[in-house]
Amino acid sequence: MVQIPNNAIRQVLFLLLILILAAVLFFQLQTFIPALLGAYTLYAILRRWMLLLHEKYKWKQGLAAATLMLSSFIIILLPIFLLANMMTSKISFAVQHSSQVLTAIQKFVHKYEIEYGIELMSQSNIAKLSAWGANSLPGLLGATISTITTIAVMYFILFFMLTQGRKMEAGFYEKVPLKDENVMLLRKELNSLVYSNALGIPLIAIIQGVVGLIGYLALGVKEPVFWFVVTCIAAMLPILGAALAYIPLALLFFANDDSTRGVLMLIFGFGIIGTVDNFFRFWLQKKIGDVHPLITIFGVIIGVNLFGFIGLIFGPILISLFLLLIRIYANEFGTSAKPK
Repeated sequence: MVQIPNNAIRQVLFLLLILILAAVLFFQLQTFIPALLGAYTLYAILRRWMLLLHEKYKWKQGLAAATLMLSSFIIILLPIFLLANMMTSKISFAVQHSSQVLTAIQKFVHKYEIEYGIELMSQSNIAKLSAWGANSLPGLLGATISTITTIAVMYFILFFMLTQGRKMEAGFYEKVPLKDENVMLLRKELNSLVYSNALGIPLIAIIQGVVGLIGYLALGVKEPVFWFVVTCIAAMLPILGAALAYIPLALLFFANDDSTRGVLMLIFGFGIIGTVDNFFRFWLQKKIGDVHPLITIFGVIIGVNLFGFIGLIFGPILISLFLLLIRIYANEFGTSAKPK
């Protein structure tokens, strides 16, 4: 009878204990995963500037980190808060003039009910819509509080990443049980993917917003700057993308009996704004990080479901990282791999 060595038993039990504790920590802290991913994204972008300020210009680490964090907040998050403020003002206006808004909606819907012989604004449908709104409001408020908490935790983690970046990277190289060449490959590819998504996706959204703004000005859209911001935000979302901006605009034109501009808005939206998205998204993603278009599309869908808004960046990274780990495994443990 073969006896299992005591050392092997201790090793298995110790690894089992580590896995159990890792599972407990993961399930307890999974709420903060988006904050951690967001912090790493900003760290990968700001690392070069942090080293420049601290090592070349001799800034104190805390001051350099605080300056970069404030700059990132102004550049990245301030526009989102401005959009939220603009949306809040419009929602407040709609609430204050709810009767006029409801009358306008009923008039618009009634026109198509007569034309197509359907009933949309029945009492039961209105009751269901009201119930849905009442049930959704607490969730919306909860999501807002959760987002603010995530941002606060993200910047808290980012501060330590920036001030202790060298030590963190040294620990990564030391503790990852892979060949040095594979560790370097992992770090290089991961940073490349972060750049590709963290810079590429917002840049494409801004390009779409600018193209959309030109069309909005040409068609005489009211508050074109507001719709420019809406287009930029919507362009980062999967599947529908910027259509979430120009389709409602077209419907507003139709509601005001301006069918000509409504049709032109749809033609410009699908024909120009959508084409800009398809062309620049795939070209830029491929240029910066050599990311296949299918990885981008499916990655965004998966990422948003897993991580929320930050999943726009880390969804494609997750799929690319999976493929990269398969390459590293083949290099590390394949039949042609040499012992470390």
